[in-house]
Amino acid sequence: MTSPYPPRRRSGSDYSRTPGRVPPSPGYASSELSTSTISERQNPVVAAARSFTGMFAACFAPPESDNSRSLGDSEEFKSSSTASNGSRAGSRAGSQRGRNSNGGMNISSYNIVQRKEPGIVKFTMEEIFQVTRNFSPSFKIGQGGFGAVYKAKLLDGTVVAVKRAKKSLYEKHLGVEFQSEIQTLSKVEHLNLVKLYGYLDQGDERIIVVEYVPNGTLREHLDCIHGSVLDLAARLDVAIDVAHAITYLHMYIDHPIIHRDIKSSNILLTENFRAKVADFGFARQAADSDSGMTHVSTQVKGTAGYLDPEYLKTYQLTEKSDVYSFGVLLVELVTGRRPIEPKFELKERITAKWAMKRFMEDDAISVLDPRLDQTAANTLALHKILELALQCLAPRRQNRPSMKRCAEILWSIRKDFREQLSASNFRSFSTSSQRSSSLRE
Repeated sequence: MTSPYPPRRRSGSDYSRTPGRVPPSPGYASSELSTSTISERQNPVVAAARSFTGMFAACFAPPESDNSRSLGDSEEFKSSSTASNGSRAGSRAGSQRGRNSNGGMNISSYNIVQRKEPGIVKFTMEEIFQVTRNFSPSFKIGQGGFGAVYKAKLLDGTVVAVKRAKKSLYEKHLGVEFQSEIQTLSKVEHLNLVKLYGYLDQGDERIIVVEYVPNGTLREHLDCIHGSVLDLAARLDVAIDVAHAITYLHMYIDHPIIHRDIKSSNILLTENFRAKVADFGFARQAADSDSGMTHVSTQVKGTAGYLDPEYLKTYQLTEKSDVYSFGVLLVELVTGRRPIEPKFELKERITAKWAMKRFMEDDAISVLDPRLDQTAANTLALHKILELALQCLAPRRQNRPSMKRCAEILWSIRKDFREQLSASNFRSFSTSSQRSSSLRE
């Protein structure tokens, strides 16, 4: 089949979505404009003045602060901490609904002119106080290991999630995660990655302002928290979206990035059930293959149940560690179970191990999420998805496929799945028509 990927690396803005995809909702179109951009469009005089001021200031601007160092130059980013399997609120802010979900103050556009990078706003504390109404409890929509998350609205109407890091002296690793997320998100742009709007790093306050994704996390939908069952077609679309996002990180930016925490609670869903990968606190720049490096030596970070066993054993991190986590995610999608199920009997406790054993015993149907129908189309897709998961979960990284290959295989699976659905619907329609004719006769 034809690969959905071009043979060259290109920037995020040049990266196209899968043909035939449901387009993003109109709400996301407006989010591409920053508050100062809106102000300039409304007042051409202001725009001209800002342009002149910018050229003048550029001649006398001080050098960039340490916080603006590149990914490779940041010593803090290079440092590692011990493994963490806690779930952080992160940019999964859209996963929970606030008591005042439509509320929010507007940021004044007059002060938001200082930028660290094009399109990334460096907010002041006063502006953050304005949009969160002094961190009003009614605006709070989440709480996690990183800290509290609030929902707010910018001047141009863009709804955002404001992530406020904890201030505990015992949470020093959160500073590393904060820098990691800022540095990573400021360098990437993809429809299946959560968008960064701005940040604040002032004193003991660390705040990230990111895209608000309103339809919860994938894990919530697999748990039916939102009241409906996510069908297999939607789950397959989510898998493809995630594969596209990780492929972009691994191949289509100047310095490839390893996410290191691919899991269902870090995947947010839009109103149209398009997936967006979030939470880049553990992200790490990949080894420079041009210099002959094959891996990055680092202490282990990630979430229990998703961690690459070879990475755990050798401390050698590669893009294939993300592939292993993606394999666990594929099993999670078709079974509906969490990677680790403590309440189950021992042989079923580790979901991926249990599912792969059943698959190898030619009993794949027994692992299908019981909330999904055992139709011909679902059964066919189940076998193919588990086969791909088995490859991703290979103990040795060289035996795992690339994320690009995973995306190509999933495309093929979705194509076959849709054809099977169409054939089944046609047969069902034909049978109904025959029954109707018999009754009339």
